[in-house]
Amino acid sequence: MRHPTNKLNCFALTTDQYVAHLVMNRPEAMNTMHPTFWRELHEVLTDIHKAGTARALVISSTGKHFSAGMDLQTFGSAIQMDDTSAEGRSAVYDLLTDMQRTFTLLEELRIPVIAAIHGGCIGGAVDMVTACCMRYASADAFFCIQEINIGMVADVGTLQRLPKLLPMALVKELAYTGRRLGADKALAYGLVNEVLPTHEAAVAAALQAAKEIASKPPVAIWGTKQVLHYARDHSTEDSLRHMGWLQGAIWSNANVREAISAFQQKREANFAPLPALKGFREFG
Repeated sequence: MRHPTNKLNCFALTTDQYVAHLVMNRPEAMNTMHPTFWRELHEVLTDIHKAGTARALVISSTGKHFSAGMDLQTFGSAIQMDDTSAEGRSAVYDLLTDMQRTFTLLEELRIPVIAAIHGGCIGGAVDMVTACCMRYASADAFFCIQEINIGMVADVGTLQRLPKLLPMALVKELAYTGRRLGADKALAYGLVNEVLPTHEAAVAAALQAAKEIASKPPVAIWGTKQVLHYARDHSTEDSLRHMGWLQGAIWSNANVREAISAFQQKREANFAPLPALKGFREFG
């Protein structure tokens, strides 16, 4: 059953058979990122993380472009970046770490996140999709580190995550020049998993991948995401040790038996969901 969420201004959220689908729905503004966007995204991701009902998340968009990135008018009016004093400049750090935290939630989410990208994926949108687990693109998609074109350094995750997805020399070319990376080259370098002919086909491919993920034991998917991200940032020796600790913590004979039984009987497997989370401050 599909459950729409109507209270959002910048997004539409539905859940269908354990797959959550978050759609950016401000095509008239090219899905730019202003304070309401950040607030709603942070709240949605936090709710999905805590609920434990969705087993995979797809993020897609509407209109001509996936997202044109940061809403520059916001920085010209609503957000004042004070560069006239050391005290003012110190506040930039806190502002940026707060924004970075929202996209880091994509990495820390208990479930895999898949981006379906069409048209322009520009500036802050690159920050966003590099924090996702997988990326599917339409043939017209392109990626652009736009920040250098407006006189600043990309600062919400692109320069930290993209070198782990692309060769460093290519990242430097894109970051120094602001050139566009087309879908075909993005596929050749491994930034995207697949290039589809249309926007609709890219979304369908992302949803199909999410559906396959949702058919697996949620705790095993959670463990796999934890292990992959740890291995990305640590040595092989440390990662193997981490693997042993994690496997010992979440091993489930019941899940293995159910997976094998469902395969043999040619039926859908039935696995326990992840529990809902409740912070310490929420008790009492």
